[in-house]
Amino acid sequence: MLAAGPGRGPRPHVRPPGPGAVVEGEDFARVDWWGAELDGVTFTRCRFDDAGLEELVTRRCVFDSCMLTGVRMAGSRHTGSAFLSCRLDRARLFDAVWEGCKLTGSQFPGAQLRPMTTIDSDWSWTSLRGADLSGVDLSGQRFREADLTDADLRECDLSGADLDRARLQGVKLRGTDLRGASTDGVNWLAFELTGVRLDLVQAVQVARAHGALVAD
Repeated sequence: MLAAGPGRGPRPHVRPPGPGAVVEGEDFARVDWWGAELDGVTFTRCRFDDAGLEELVTRRCVFDSCMLTGVRMAGSRHTGSAFLSCRLDRARLFDAVWEGCKLTGSQFPGAQLRPMTTIDSDWSWTSLRGADLSGVDLSGQRFREADLTDADLRECDLSGADLDRARLQGVKLRGTDLRGASTDGVNWLAFELTGVRLDLVQAVQVARAHGALVAD
């Protein structure tokens, strides 16, 4: 096997910042922070390309406008943390736990997201185009104005979720539970509803979208 070129190999010597640190514009590409714990750290416009962040634990951390292309975050746990307007292209996020987190405005092209656990988290304005989230419990989560075009949400629990003005063109929903979800501005003609569980309000919205005259 050929050795990595200068500056291309892992960087285990780069240590994680201490509690409460504020870091801006730093390059953490290829760092090895397996199992590290970050408390109250703020990263702004930092790079984590191809970093090894498996089993990472973050508490009340902020990643603002950061690049996490190819990052490995399998098994990571995040509590009260925010990933704002970040890019996580091809990120490996399976078995991640998001509790009380904000992912608003972040993009996940080609990311591996399942299985994952998300509890009371905000995915509004995220780009999850083509994402495979099949079978994931997304109940009560916020996806306001998220781009879920062509996403696979089959067998998901989206009950009580906020899907207001979410883009759902081409989304796969067979077996999904949408009961109690907020769906203001959703285009019911944009996807197939076979096998989808709806509540009465949503059923009326679907009927009206298809031109039916529903009596009050």
